[in-house]
Amino acid sequence: MLNEPTFEKLRALGLSAMVDALLAQQQDASIGELSFDERLGLLVDAEFHQRESKRLARLLREAKLKLPSACLEAIDATPKRGLAKAVVRQLATCQWINGAQNLAITGATGTGKTYVACALGNLACRRGHRTLYRRTSRLFHELALARADGSYVRLLAKLARVRVLIIDDWGLTAPSDVERHDLLEILEDRCGVSSTILTSQVPDQKWHDHLGDPTIADAICDRVLHNAHRIALLGPSRRKPDGDRHASESD
Repeated sequence: MLNEPTFEKLRALGLSAMVDALLAQQQDASIGELSFDERLGLLVDAEFHQRESKRLARLLREAKLKLPSACLEAIDATPKRGLAKAVVRQLATCQWINGAQNLAITGATGTGKTYVACALGNLACRRGHRTLYRRTSRLFHELALARADGSYVRLLAKLARVRVLIIDDWGLTAPSDVERHDLLEILEDRCGVSSTILTSQVPDQKWHDHLGDPTIADAICDRVLHNAHRIALLGPSRRKPDGDRHASESD
């Protein structure tokens, strides 16, 4: 039976879950039926699962998803909605993240764009990828404040380090010159390195015109859409009582 100094050494090494598992084993009369290797395996499993749980909790907390409980299993993937099950299965592999590919999710208000984006963000966290959600208006506001207080470059570097960046509700208003340049800076840092998810009520075919400045529009669209998976959600608003709304999903 291990003594208290041994427990303290394990805690000092950050192996608190292993200590708890050891204490539980000492209270289990049948533990003697297991071999040393089996008991050690149980201790290692306890420590591993606790660390993975804490890591996931941290990633989800830092991601600040608008819908943190959104999951792919709850997505209503049907042809009438413009979202095939094969597409959802493909995205569930996370190969698009490994390949630094983007997603463009478009559709009318209430069709579930934010839910799909957050479900993919949730999955990315569970696969160990740093993820961050921002509404477009909040993102531009943060960049404006950062430019004013001298932390602009630092904020851009933070956004560049995120493996999956979700920019929600892009295109609700025509972007200003500063906002166009900000978006280009973000996408330039991430192009070919990390994945960006953009949701918008504006069809991706109209993004170029919506951006206004043809030169910057060319650069932005090239960095977002050249390797993007495009999802155009159809159907009535899923917020309306008379709409074909899934119980767990709305925009």
